[in-house]
Amino acid sequence: MGTNDQKRSLPHGLRLVALAGAAALTLTAGFATPLDPAPQQARAADDGKKVLTVAVAQSVDSLSPFLAVRLLSTSIHRLMYEYLTNYDPKDNHAIPGLATKWESSPDKLTWTYTIRANSKWSDGEQATAEDAAWTFNKMMTDTGAATANGSYVGNFRKVTAPSPTELVIELKKPQATMAALDVPIVPKHVWEKVSDFSEFNNDKSFPVVGNGPFVLSGYKADSYVRLKANKDFWRGSPKFDELVFRYYKDQDAAVSALRKGEVSFVAGSPSLTPAQAESLKGADDIQVNDAPGRRFYALATNPGAKAKNGKKFGDGHPSLLDQRVRNALFRAVDREAIIDKVFRGHAVEGEGYIPPRFQDYFWKPSADRKLAYDPAEAAQLLDQAGYKKNGDGKRVGKDGKPITYRVLCHATDPNDKAVGKYLQEWWGKLGIGVQLNCLDNVTDPWLAGKYDLAFDGWSVNPDPDFVLSIHTCGALPATPEETGATDNFICDKKYDELYARQLTEYDPAKRADIVKQMESRLYDLGYMNVMAYPNAVEAFRTDQIKSITTMPAKAGNIYGQDGYWSWWSAVPADSGGSSDNASSTGVVVGIVAGLVILGGLGAFAAMRRRATAEERE
Repeated sequence: MGTNDQKRSLPHGLRLVALAGAAALTLTAGFATPLDPAPQQARAADDGKKVLTVAVAQSVDSLSPFLAVRLLSTSIHRLMYEYLTNYDPKDNHAIPGLATKWESSPDKLTWTYTIRANSKWSDGEQATAEDAAWTFNKMMTDTGAATANGSYVGNFRKVTAPSPTELVIELKKPQATMAALDVPIVPKHVWEKVSDFSEFNNDKSFPVVGNGPFVLSGYKADSYVRLKANKDFWRGSPKFDELVFRYYKDQDAAVSALRKGEVSFVAGSPSLTPAQAESLKGADDIQVNDAPGRRFYALATNPGAKAKNGKKFGDGHPSLLDQRVRNALFRAVDREAIIDKVFRGHAVEGEGYIPPRFQDYFWKPSADRKLAYDPAEAAQLLDQAGYKKNGDGKRVGKDGKPITYRVLCHATDPNDKAVGKYLQEWWGKLGIGVQLNCLDNVTDPWLAGKYDLAFDGWSVNPDPDFVLSIHTCGALPATPEETGATDNFICDKKYDELYARQLTEYDPAKRADIVKQMESRLYDLGYMNVMAYPNAVEAFRTDQIKSITTMPAKAGNIYGQDGYWSWWSAVPADSGGSSDNASSTGVVVGIVAGLVILGGLGAFAAMRRRATAEERE
């Protein structure tokens, strides 16, 4: 499914698929009529308010932090609510959020968090440890509330708030992600009134009470999301008075708006295409940021969709249950050609599950295990598996019919379509047909298991736990009628054992080694073929944005960060002063080229969300 993003970079609160996460920022004229389709010149609102509008090619799946998994939605929640911890935009290490400090007992089974006394909800009430305890307890006891982030609390034994500034979490066994609980803390006095967490989308009454840098003040499905600056935010108020996310389905239209000054920032879907980026370089008042990305771009194979109760569903092609067939298909994928011809060099060849930006966990196969491009070997593997060519040169299945694989692709992602055409060519030479199903909504067939292969991708955070968890048996839906946290219905006992081991391992080097073993296992299973690690290619108007924080500080991205740094730190070009809020983290972004490998990213930041349009965070 796809970015995650996607937080379960996959389907929504359920399981998201990557539709196309284009993001384009616009500084608009007050945006008093968000539904007005006519472009508006970027300028201050009539009342003097500075409004920053982000044009996105992704819709909101839910404004409830208990359900949302798409990148857009979870990014909005980072702006609305504080988490216990945050991540330093310079190097991703864990820093205080709602909690000012945290410590564990010697046996690592009890964690105590000191909750800050200077964070208030936007309705004036104090944010306390009781709000955090209530949030976690609700997720522990209500399956609806555990939809998006339930994996974080699955190992919790008990959560209490002995005082307004003390939160205590007792664990069943040690858990290495306690400095990276990627869960928005909500106000108890508001959310305790909700009766059905599986249905409540938090999108009917505004403003929505929160304690983040922005307050959600308006929303219309598939149109806009409006937020206003929280003047009482404990870190300091944002420089822009309002932040608006406006729906842009056509990425070329967003780029055109950037040229005209109607849009301030464009991130693409999820990145600008090479042609778009090249066309913008050298344009007046426009700067392109080309940085190593957080995301991987992959092909996912249907492993035979099933639920926890053992019931199978969907209609994946039975030949794909044979590892030799899966390996043959991936042997017939020319990754170098994809990097050169599709991404035009704005990506790195894919190998393991975690991008090289996260060097501690980055893994790649040895030369003798690598599924390198080798069409002849691919043909031999298919022959060995019993799928031989008929008189017409077509590979025939066990049912005697020529094999044609249905490949889910996102209609809004040009990369999917371009790679899909290559698959038709490469696999066609093997005698296998390819039917591209490019849809605006790939979630429904994905959740139903009605696909053979699908373009997949996730945005990855510094800590690998979450993105690895989506391939465990525990992430499967309870029944075929329900939705789980699974990315692709993978369920493997050996993988699960490794997952449990890494979760309890506090030694960074030992944990990294276990994570690499998990990546190796995923690679061997062959259900996921990582083709590329795309760069984050973005562009913005320097006459509208004076400075904005990248993450990490050196060679980092602006859109889709692990935190609220970019939007909170953004300084209008006409502000006339220095950026006090961003003095320690804000940077004037320059053009960044090439891949920079970042080492020592020790922060735990729960991996999530995918990144191809419907990407989960």
